[in-house]
Amino acid sequence: MGTEAVQAQEDSLSLLEDRIRRTVELVEQLRSERDAALAELTSVRKAAASNDADVEKLRQEVESLRTERKQVRGRIEKLLGQMESLTGA
Repeated sequence: MGTEAVQAQEDSLSLLEDRIRRTVELVEQLRSERDAALAELTSVRKAAASNDADVEKLRQEVESLRTERKQVRGRIEKLLGQMESLTGA
C-alpha cells in the first residue's frame, strides 16, 4: 500500500470520527431539549390543573351569588308588597 492509500484511509477515518462526534453532540443536544420540553409540559399541565380548579371555584361562587340575589329579590318584592298594602289601605 502506498503512502497515498494510507493517507486516504486516515482521512476517511478522521472524517468518520468527526461525523460520529457531531452525531453524539447532536443526540446530546436533542436529549437536553427533550428534557427541557418535558419539564415545561409538566409545568404547563400543573398550571392548567390549577386554573381548572380556580374556574370551578369561581363557577360555584357565581352560582351561590345568583341564588343569594334571587333570595334577596324575593324578600324585597315581599317587602314592597307589604308597603303597597299599607299605602293602599
